[in-house]
Amino acid sequence: RRNRVSREDFSLSPNLTSVAIHISAPTTYSSSSSPSSFSISMAENGEEKLIAVARHIAKTLGHTDTMTDDILQIFSNFDGRFSREKLSAKINDDDPRASAALQHSLNSLEPQISRYVTADHPIWSDSADSVAFLDAVDGLLATIRDWDHMSGDKSVAACLDRADDLMQQAMFRLEDEFRSLIDRGSESFALSQLGNGESTGNFSFDSEEDEDDEIGEDQIPVAHPVTDYDIVIDALPSITINDLHEIARRMVGAGFAKECSHVYGSCRREFLEESLSRLGIQKLSIEEVQKMAWGELEEEIERWIKATNVAVRILFPSERRLCDRIFFGFSSAADLSFMEVCRGSTIQLLNFADAIAIGSRSPERLFKVLDVYETLRDLMPEFDSVFSDQYCLFLRNEAMTIWKRLGEAIKGIFMELENLIRRDPAKAAVPGGGLHPITRYVMNYLRAACRSRQTLEQVFEDSADPTLDYRKAMSDGSSNSTSLSVQMAWIMELLESNLEAKSKVYRDPALSSVFMMNNGRYIVQKVRDSELGSLLGEDWIRKHNVKIRQLHGNYQRGSWSKVLGVMKLENNNNTNSSLPSNAAPKTLRDRIKLLNTYIDETFKTQSTWVIFDDQLREEVKISVAGHLIPAYRSFLGRLQAMPELGKNADKYLKYTVEDIEIRCNELFQGVAARK
Repeated sequence: RRNRVSREDFSLSPNLTSVAIHISAPTTYSSSSSPSSFSISMAENGEEKLIAVARHIAKTLGHTDTMTDDILQIFSNFDGRFSREKLSAKINDDDPRASAALQHSLNSLEPQISRYVTADHPIWSDSADSVAFLDAVDGLLATIRDWDHMSGDKSVAACLDRADDLMQQAMFRLEDEFRSLIDRGSESFALSQLGNGESTGNFSFDSEEDEDDEIGEDQIPVAHPVTDYDIVIDALPSITINDLHEIARRMVGAGFAKECSHVYGSCRREFLEESLSRLGIQKLSIEEVQKMAWGELEEEIERWIKATNVAVRILFPSERRLCDRIFFGFSSAADLSFMEVCRGSTIQLLNFADAIAIGSRSPERLFKVLDVYETLRDLMPEFDSVFSDQYCLFLRNEAMTIWKRLGEAIKGIFMELENLIRRDPAKAAVPGGGLHPITRYVMNYLRAACRSRQTLEQVFEDSADPTLDYRKAMSDGSSNSTSLSVQMAWIMELLESNLEAKSKVYRDPALSSVFMMNNGRYIVQKVRDSELGSLLGEDWIRKHNVKIRQLHGNYQRGSWSKVLGVMKLENNNNTNSSLPSNAAPKTLRDRIKLLNTYIDETFKTQSTWVIFDDQLREEVKISVAGHLIPAYRSFLGRLQAMPELGKNADKYLKYTVEDIEIRCNELFQGVAARK
């Protein structure tokens, strides 16, 4: 038998005209009843019941025979009707007469309740029927509570068992009516937008098709995009909410709070699940999400972000509001009901995010994982607010756990990027020493990632990472370096090391320098023109510009040293002379021929090389011309001054000074890589 309201204490009223029975009275019983006690008057219940009550008090409080006798003596002194003979006649036996009043009440209530319990039509279709049924239930509740303190008497206990059975039948019928009211009320709902006042508009999940277009029974309409989240859904009419509240009040008062919460949760849960379906959310397991193709998963993530915002900002708060109205005054029942409604949908949404968090660490997934991470981060205040009660604590904690797990996934993706750079092989050389694909990929990747700089800084600062701490300690940056800036500098270092290994594939040292110049210049440009610049700092940019100038010098020495060397004579003590005055004509002609060959080969080769950056290309051309043309002009002038060659010097030299200028402008005309 269901536990009844427990007795706290019994006491006699001082004016000796009534016996007051003080028992715990739930606030749910009646809005007009006393919050802590109610009295059973002698005039209302009769002398027989009063004697039964007095006898029960004596039995209960008389722990010894002496105490019992004293209590009986006090009663007999109060009123002649409490004669010692009447009270002590059956003090140790159950008196069948004690249950007569209770049987009378049950005989009156049973046909009233049974009439509605067995009705084949909804009771709440007629307001008179619903009022009468609730009045009968109230009468049964009051009767059980009035007599519960005497449940030790066998005759009373038997009647109370009968009352419990009748109450259970009534509760089952109230459950059915509760469910029916929710189902009928949920067929349509309105949307209220809260501002200075409350305004009501239409909110529907109709598809984007024209209203005249028919939707098949197996099709789920798609929701229109939501841009304003400052709204709540009134999913049920106010009159229905009031009726549900009256039913809930009786069920909670009768000890059926869990049953009421369960039936409420099962009905409203269907509404939430349908709402998520209309927002494009599928019921997918973690394994199904992880098996999806990336392109399909990207689209699913977009739908998830929109649906989760609608659910957490609109649907869940609206359900919380509805629960609070239906279970007004019963906070525990309201909290339990809300958890029953939202648990499934919340877990469905969080499981999808968890599948993303524990999925592949492929670098191209970073940006969508960031979107999911930012969505949960931005919604955490709503999670804290909506799921603030004891029953929903696990949902709030789960949301927090998955959010943190997404942060770990983001750091894992950066680790995979590091591995990708390390594993990129140094096999085939890029034609012309141009921009390597790994450079373009990594720099554009980091530029795009740094658009979410605030989020990345939060991710890298939130959890301790010994490796990152070590890198930070070993970095030569300022003491104010953030974990994110250290991470970016480390990736840059890995990229530069990889490029240096690739530069060794070139047999020509000059071309190797051009390759490093190209990639170094590209890196500096991408850093300077993005958030990377502020992360890495001006010192980093300055140092890498110095490296590029050094590479330029290496190229200059490696490319034109042979040409410039031919225009000088070995063991010539006169550093200002290009040729000795007594040089043999044949030797001079051989040297001129060699010079022509070197110039031909160098210009021909370097015209196919690539310098992608216009400014750098012009700087290198000017530098080459600045070293080569003066030396060549001086060499030509000395040849013309020699009597052995004289005016025939031009006959042996293939190029004029003007030709050299033209050839310098033709350097690095290879097909440049796009920026």
